[in-house]
Amino acid sequence: MRVRRTARHGAGWPAPAAVLFALVALAGCGVTDTGPSAAGAPAAGARTAGGAVVRAYFVAAHGTWPVTRPAPPGAGPQTALNALLAGPTPAERARGLVTALPAGTHRVRARAAQGAVDLYLPWLVSELDRVAVSQLVCTAAAAPGIPGGKRPVDVVVRVHESGLPSGAADSWAVTCDESGVAVPVNGR
Repeated sequence: MRVRRTARHGAGWPAPAAVLFALVALAGCGVTDTGPSAAGAPAAGARTAGGAVVRAYFVAAHGTWPVTRPAPPGAGPQTALNALLAGPTPAERARGLVTALPAGTHRVRARAAQGAVDLYLPWLVSELDRVAVSQLVCTAAAAPGIPGGKRPVDVVVRVHESGLPSGAADSWAVTCDESGVAVPVNGR
């Protein structure tokens, strides 16, 4: 039986020359030190960095969970609450998200103020599950269009309950903490 031998270093290239050639070729693939240069307009598509979104808080296995929804320009707390009241989408329900808000058609009104949101409920808070209150408060606090540039955890939500006499006593101030739970302002 005859064994045929082949060359070890390819088609006649000596090993050191092949390595040197590879290093020179790879050195030309690096980024130059000329700094950044203009490359044209930013990428565009269905959603850009400036695209408006609202965040609605639904209920997951271990508390509230925010989801984002596209919103028209100029959206504010009312737009966010309308998204919450519409309930989770079929895809969100498939992921296990639900709502603790009472069933039916309800009108929740929201008005943005300096670093705050006035939230007008058609219910008494005592009629709602705690997680439902957190859904409402956190959705309002995370809404776009609140003057003052505060982070959602720093936005004060003044909750006005239905059926109570008008005036200062008809509201209570709460915030939404980092875990998505409504907490009284004086409870911090």
